[in-house]
Amino acid sequence: MKDEFPMTMAIRALKTAKAAFNLKKYTYTPHGGTIQAATQLGVDHHAVLKTIILEDETKKPFVCVMHGDREISVKQLARIRGCKTVQTCEPDTADRHSGYHVGGTSPFGTRKRMKVYIEETVFECPLVYINAGHRGLCAEMAPAVLESVLPETQRVRVAIES
Repeated sequence: MKDEFPMTMAIRALKTAKAAFNLKKYTYTPHGGTIQAATQLGVDHHAVLKTIILEDETKKPFVCVMHGDREISVKQLARIRGCKTVQTCEPDTADRHSGYHVGGTSPFGTRKRMKVYIEETVFECPLVYINAGHRGLCAEMAPAVLESVLPETQRVRVAIES
């Protein structure tokens, strides 16, 4: 019987790391965001994470994982990185760096190896839901899995309530 989930680089990375996770599908709608995923999955919006590809003034890309109901303080993130500015990548640039389409970006199995910054309050959630490399597909996991699977991770406090 054929697997009902697409095999993505994120899922491969999680399986290779022998990570504990469950896949959850929802109906993707452009610009629906994490609130759409939370509503359809019947979970707390705060536990649904977004993966954002950013770059500093030298165009060096990196990843930030944030609660779906929060925004990133790019000024604080720049201070933490020790650079002047950071900004989110344009969608086509983010796609090139990650290997995923915006709306389906996962921090796991990215095309380029990038430093990952994770909002430290993510680790207070019992379970999190993060994109599994395909629009409309999340991986449910304990937040500790993020650090165990992602090679270059740093916990940071960069959330702004939205």
